[in-house]
Amino acid sequence: MAVRWYLAHPLSATSVMVFLAKRDIDVSTRTVLRWVQTFGPLLAAEVRKHRRRPSRRWWVDEVFFFRKKAQEKRYLYRAINEEGQVIDVLFRDHRDTESAMAFFRRTLRHTGTGPATLISDYHQPYIQAVQDVFPEATHVRTGLHRAQGETTKPIERSHVPTRDRLRSTRGIKTLETGQRFFEGFEAEQALRHDRITWHALVRGYQHADASPHEHARAVVAALHTLRTRLARMPRAA
Repeated sequence: MAVRWYLAHPLSATSVMVFLAKRDIDVSTRTVLRWVQTFGPLLAAEVRKHRRRPSRRWWVDEVFFFRKKAQEKRYLYRAINEEGQVIDVLFRDHRDTESAMAFFRRTLRHTGTGPATLISDYHQPYIQAVQDVFPEATHVRTGLHRAQGETTKPIERSHVPTRDRLRSTRGIKTLETGQRFFEGFEAEQALRHDRITWHALVRGYQHADASPHEHARAVVAALHTLRTRLARMPRAA
């Protein structure tokens, strides 16, 4: 419940702590954050098993965040397909060829396939990264404000929920904690925006016919199913 609240809504760890206290559950803000860091990536791995197979037309871009105000800029690499499904995310210190290649290798490892067409802005490192990791893909380089043809508008729009979510926090302190948070956040977004196959998680649920209230309850039910599966996983000694 605490992890779901933190990932799904623009809440601080303090707000989640207060909401839990109102339910007679006493935890610290540090505990809330530790839960998110521990279970966010595990949740992402489980959701990944149920996501729809991505189409092979991808948009890729990186969005920057500051560790401190106006200092230490860091970059979140993201890719989406034409349905808006997030393919993967990777948080990096630098915006360079090495980071782009690391991101593409990660998407290849997690999806088992690459794009037929990959659309990016004019960021130079993407040229070498696409050639090395996805040599058979058609690489389209374009901009946000083109009057016609391909633009980067789909991926730019998809950054908005991530930026909005981080406005209520004090920023991302380390690459590791950032990566864990972003994986969990995107997993919850996949459930919220119907980017998964539902039949194995919520029996009988039909998203096309569901009201917003029914969909919200289905997301909670799916998370409960995933939580139960995680609880049954063998723990390392």
